[in-house]
Amino acid sequence: MVDASLLASDFPPARPEAWRALVAKTLGEAPFASLEKTTVEGLPIAPLYAPGELPSEQAFPTRPFDADRHWDVRALTAHPEPGRANAEILADLRGGAASAVVRLDPTGEHGVAVGSAEGLARVLDGVILELAPVALDAGFLGPKAADWLGAVAKASPGAKLNFHLDPLSAFAEAGASPGPIESHLVSGATVATRLADTYPHAQLFLASGRVVHEAGGGEALEVAFAAAAAVTYAKALMRAGLPMSAAFAGITLGLAADADYFLTIAKLRAARAVFARIAVACEAGPQARIEARSSRRMLTATDAWTNMIRLTAAGFGAAVGGTDAVVLGNFTDALGLPTAFARRQSRNAQLVLMEEAHVGRVADPAAGAGYVEAMTDQIARAAWATFQEIEAAGGLIAALQSGRIAREVAAANAARPEPKILGVTVFPPDQDAPVEVVRPAATPVDAPSPKLPGPDSHCPPLRPIRLSEPFEAQA
Repeated sequence: MVDASLLASDFPPARPEAWRALVAKTLGEAPFASLEKTTVEGLPIAPLYAPGELPSEQAFPTRPFDADRHWDVRALTAHPEPGRANAEILADLRGGAASAVVRLDPTGEHGVAVGSAEGLARVLDGVILELAPVALDAGFLGPKAADWLGAVAKASPGAKLNFHLDPLSAFAEAGASPGPIESHLVSGATVATRLADTYPHAQLFLASGRVVHEAGGGEALEVAFAAAAAVTYAKALMRAGLPMSAAFAGITLGLAADADYFLTIAKLRAARAVFARIAVACEAGPQARIEARSSRRMLTATDAWTNMIRLTAAGFGAAVGGTDAVVLGNFTDALGLPTAFARRQSRNAQLVLMEEAHVGRVADPAAGAGYVEAMTDQIARAAWATFQEIEAAGGLIAALQSGRIAREVAAANAARPEPKILGVTVFPPDQDAPVEVVRPAATPVDAPSPKLPGPDSHCPPLRPIRLSEPFEAQA
């Protein structure tokens, strides 16, 4: 066998100076700075990272390595008809998904039309909760839905439940809450604490920054929002009677996974670092648990088939970034609800990454990569600074109500250069290739009102966007 070191012995080591000299010849009169870029938040992106230029502290925390199941393939169901939603969940689980997210909406317009424990039981009929974790996405109805899920689990201590209460995201997106937002925190924490006695391993709150991402915000603000939400929820749980360690252990971070997988990887790694610092400061101990959902703002309605590539890139970034669970959307989500074919493509994209590409075979595979390490460090530092400013100014609710979060999102949108979007702004298709979607009629059901006593709270809303939508309107 040939010694590999001998093959390279005749080649001089590559040096940054030599690279710069070659680049200078190529650039001609253009300055070297023309190769430098920034994120929408102004974080610098250099064209080359040499070992001596990397952050001195690179011990970013990683999720525990699982050789058997590298991450949780989680499928979301939002079909308004409970029977159809149940069929989708069972098909997902048989087709390789490990868990499910059920989006609830009693009106049936944006989720499964469920308004009672009996209705949710129909959606989860045949799902073995001790084997397949189930998560909820219920907005302000979260505490009621959590009780419904607890009833469906029938007090089984082995049930794998993710109640995922998240009133702050619902408040931020809507710009209003039905009753004081503080009361929603108290209500959710009270219900979560009671359910934690029966289901000690359940995840109680989802501290998500995705509402920032979907509105067009940058990576550091998204991480800071999630961190501030986690602290807000932990305080509410402790006031409801949970010990600090149990409060933090019951919180999952929610982040978006974008087609720019380098930034996705760095963002997820930075989020773990920020959460670890908070946990150490609070003497809470647990590592971050992260659920990554693919970005909806990156999806196109025109030439929707290209979304398969975007979703695969997002899944890759989430997996390499070390997320615990990945919720990968469907390539038709910008047009309507997915068919069985679209759902299968979403599952299989993750399964190919896991089982054939072996993306999860190595723990933290991006560690040591110059760009990723530098960007992880920059996002973590910027997010930590923003998190501290939010806390110093009164916490996340105050930051939302004052308009600070909305202003930072608006600044990021203003700083974003005109995007190159395959199939829309560049390389549009010669002819339409229509895709099939499901457009069911919504049938509302009776449900308890999420309204709590007292005046409604208000904040400038963080409305979700799609980056391609303005260009699609011009076509």
